[in-house]
Amino acid sequence: MTEPGYRTRLERILGVPLAADALRQWPQSGELIRGRERIAEVESHFVGLRLGLGRRQVLGDTVVAEWSTDYGDGRVYRNVSIAELSDGLAVRITDYWGEPFTPPAWRHPLAERLDMPPDGVWPAAGSLTQD
Repeated sequence: MTEPGYRTRLERILGVPLAADALRQWPQSGELIRGRERIAEVESHFVGLRLGLGRRQVLGDTVVAEWSTDYGDGRVYRNVSIAELSDGLAVRITDYWGEPFTPPAWRHPLAERLDMPPDGVWPAAGSLTQD
């Protein structure tokens, strides 16, 4: 996971550089991290993190990466990141991992609230139907 030229973990996972104004969406916590510099700053808080790429698929202007991480507690989390590309740069990335959670206080000044309308990409509980 040490591909040369990539400044962030996310770039190494995706295998493409981030646009300067890239958006990183975390629907589990309702957060939006705006810009490559902020993404790198958030990543810097996870000291000792270990990760491994399982599989990366490029489908036109979309990259899907399946990866695993250990935040230092010995538990392995399974993740999926989906990136939309423009001119070879990741411009919008959505990460999926685990169950919903409340973001930590240290991230409040770095993140924005992710707009999640009930009829959007991530349907709200009231919009789900019995299967």
